[in-house]
Amino acid sequence: MEKQIRAPVQVQPHVADARQLFANLDPCTNMRFTTLQYLAFYLLLSVLLASCYSGQRDADGYFLYNDASGIQSLDPAFAKNQSVMWPVHQLYNTLVEPDSALQMAPSLAKHWEISDDRKTYTFYLRNDVFFHDDACFTGGKGRRLTAHDVVYSFQRLRNPATASPGAWVFNERVAENEPFVALSDTVFQLRLARPYQPILGILSMQYCSIVTKEAVEKYGAAFRRHPVGTGPFQFVVWEEGQALILKKNPGYWERDAAGNRLPYLAGIKVSFADSKATEFLLFRQRKLHFINDLDPSFKDEVLTKRGVLRREWQGKVQLNTHPYLAIEYLGFLMDPQNELVQQSPTQLKALRQAINYGFDREKMILYLRNSLGTPAQSGFVPAGLPSFDSTAVPGYRYNPAKARQLLQGAGFGGAKKPPRLRLLTIPVYADMGDYISRQLQEVGLEIQVEVVQKSLLLELTSSSRALFFRGSWIADYPDAENYLSVFYSKNPAPPNYTRYQNPRFDALLEKALSETNDSARYDLYRQADALVMEDAPVVPLWYDKVIHLVQPGVEGFQPNALNLLELRRTKVR
Repeated sequence: MEKQIRAPVQVQPHVADARQLFANLDPCTNMRFTTLQYLAFYLLLSVLLASCYSGQRDADGYFLYNDASGIQSLDPAFAKNQSVMWPVHQLYNTLVEPDSALQMAPSLAKHWEISDDRKTYTFYLRNDVFFHDDACFTGGKGRRLTAHDVVYSFQRLRNPATASPGAWVFNERVAENEPFVALSDTVFQLRLARPYQPILGILSMQYCSIVTKEAVEKYGAAFRRHPVGTGPFQFVVWEEGQALILKKNPGYWERDAAGNRLPYLAGIKVSFADSKATEFLLFRQRKLHFINDLDPSFKDEVLTKRGVLRREWQGKVQLNTHPYLAIEYLGFLMDPQNELVQQSPTQLKALRQAINYGFDREKMILYLRNSLGTPAQSGFVPAGLPSFDSTAVPGYRYNPAKARQLLQGAGFGGAKKPPRLRLLTIPVYADMGDYISRQLQEVGLEIQVEVVQKSLLLELTSSSRALFFRGSWIADYPDAENYLSVFYSKNPAPPNYTRYQNPRFDALLEKALSETNDSARYDLYRQADALVMEDAPVVPLWYDKVIHLVQPGVEGFQPNALNLLELRRTKVR
């Protein structure tokens, strides 16, 4: 028998008052406030936040999590990182979404048709989807979503005036004239410049969430903090650096298998403690329902080296892990015209391959990661994608004898050793760099690990000033093309930080993108990935895993390969 859920918490009347005050503080207006009015505003907000965070009774039915990095925007056009993607996913919907097997499934679109030339996609939309109630609509009542909203959302994403970091998703992919067309209120048509098989994955990204013109025009620049979507939760209040509160959308269109309307939760409350130590303490005090990932300083306290809960934690928390579409790697600058490359032994393929063979990935993951990750001993495309096949893409395993043989073949043997190489990494991965350096020293390679801030490393790799560097790549959408595009010669940096160029690779990838048969496309992906491994512009380290510590009273909360925060079917007790 299914457990009964407590009745959802009723949002207090002062929430509406606080929302009105937030609207009054819209920077696009010319309103002026007296000191007393400001004091009244902050007093009211304090009461609201205090009532939301004090006492178990008021927390019933709300899912609590912390975001240590803070949220920059609630506008889907700026959903470039996890902190923004998570709340956007609660507030908005996309035309399609990945299912548990990472296949594209219906969402706002019930179904779709693809033309014979694979350049026209016709989507048939649901007619029972409504935007959240909001003052931007006549009478404050949310209206029905139509195909015209899809056209507006995609055009806005591409508009230079929006300045969206996601504008690239349609670049050189959609038709030059009328790429987005509303054939009727419930039929939307997407027209491509050429066949592009991963386009459905692109449409599932949070960048492609459907927004309403009324809200964008009413709130202007303040739309970033006053979202109006069609998602399972709707906006209540956001005090930056303090808390974000969302409540259940009572008119949400999705239902479970028994016909019950989703979501089950009464709402979501996000805190912004910027210390991982504070976040961990809040979780131990049961003031958070889960924490994402586990800070290195707490791994040994909670987990064994085999990646399971220590005895003292068993039964007190749930440990959820899942393959994550992310890879950690070391990269080499490959541009033969670059003076750094011309003067470096890393231009030799044998030396790059020797580095790949010269350290033990399995022990690195066991001792430094508490087994939270899979040693990357296949290609650059990670485990978790449908096209992944470790037997079809030979990678590198620890083989110090092979590493020495390759170095000797490259002219480095006996007293002649390669010059010292400088590896640039970031503080959180300094121990990884030291581990790799020590092991490579045993095969005759001297590596100097230099720790820099993440922003500087990004600047150096983007401007071709980093010869040997640590990198990572997280999937934007669940298709191997997203990873292989990192090596496509026509791409700048990002994503092609190594400046890898190989006409054979480009031809394989281009053929794969126009291939309509999935099995044939996956085979082309694997051929391209194997070619990259042979040329060794990168040193794959590990395929990542989603790691969640979850309170015992949380049900229906499962990790996924994209590490999206999925709460539609979650319950708390």
